[in-house]
Amino acid sequence: MLNENILKNDEKAVYSLRSLYRRFGYSRFKMSKFEEYDLYVRNKDFLISDGIITFTDTNGRLLALKPDVTLSIIKNAPDVKGHIEKLYYNENVYRISKDSHSFREITQTGLECIGDIGIYDICEVLYLAVKSLESIDENYIVDIAHAGLVSALINACDLSENVKATVLESIQNKSIDEITFLFQKGNITQAAYDIISKLISTYKSRAEVFDAFNGTDESVQKELNEFLSICSAAEELELMGKLRIDFSIVNNTSYYSGLVFKGYISGIPTSVLSGGQYDKLMKKMGKRSGAVGFAVYLDALERHGTAQLDYDYDFVILKDTSCPSAQIIRTVESLSANGFSVIVLSELDSSIRYKTLMKLTKNGLEGA
Repeated sequence: MLNENILKNDEKAVYSLRSLYRRFGYSRFKMSKFEEYDLYVRNKDFLISDGIITFTDTNGRLLALKPDVTLSIIKNAPDVKGHIEKLYYNENVYRISKDSHSFREITQTGLECIGDIGIYDICEVLYLAVKSLESIDENYIVDIAHAGLVSALINACDLSENVKATVLESIQNKSIDEITFLFQKGNITQAAYDIISKLISTYKSRAEVFDAFNGTDESVQKELNEFLSICSAAEELELMGKLRIDFSIVNNTSYYSGLVFKGYISGIPTSVLSGGQYDKLMKKMGKRSGAVGFAVYLDALERHGTAQLDYDYDFVILKDTSCPSAQIIRTVESLSANGFSVIVLSELDSSIRYKTLMKLTKNGLEGA
């Protein structure tokens, strides 16, 4: 039987999430530790971390320790009409840690739904993302948005490419001052200013989003209807209390095409979950299929909720030289079977913190 007391928070999360994903029909995806460097350099903007560890293979190929799992899954996924591949993974990736700002081997868990996906598949992935955070900590929030809707609204503003890039950055930063400055300089119209200002706002319900953006052109309406249908499903599943509609999370319209989301839990300043629909990335990699998925960044959970104990071991046992080894092992087994941590020493080490100190002789345990 697995003793959860010995597991770190990120390790507990792995077991919990694996069980959740399997219940919804996702199969385990296993991959190599490295891929050809070219796979990552062609899609560098998609990666969370710029740093990639590379080395030369025996045949002269430039390889990289994988900084990402999604790209490898896409590369190996079948591209067959009518087919859907549902995969989850628990892999180590090699990237610059948000905490240490140096390269680390980080355990990452997530899932991908690839193929002829529809609204149900997108809603299912969002549901599993919410349930993933719920299984880790009850104090969580998920920001959701729609990259296609943001792109359609910005395109409807008829902006130059330079201004469009500035506008998108301003939305991400929630900088109404920057948008006001562009309007005052004449770089955007009053109509564009009104639309962009609405994108900087935060919404609590699909009704608010409908009121803000309904009645725009056909391309916008198509994306709006899709986003509202996802929000409708979330409302029926009673998820909206944990969802916040925030278009500032859309940071890459070159790869993401539909729903995007980021998850946060109390006590951690950065997102611990991120995902979305990335049909544009699929197309860039020569695939006709669609795809939606997310990753849980387990390195952020390593210290989350961990109680700092005042001791290293429940029991320190000082063994008598006359005590038989079999007796010592049976004693440790007896104590550890009740969940206690035990260390056996010949003499006390002053650097070790303990809760209880005992002495073991051939007559049994005694208080030290």
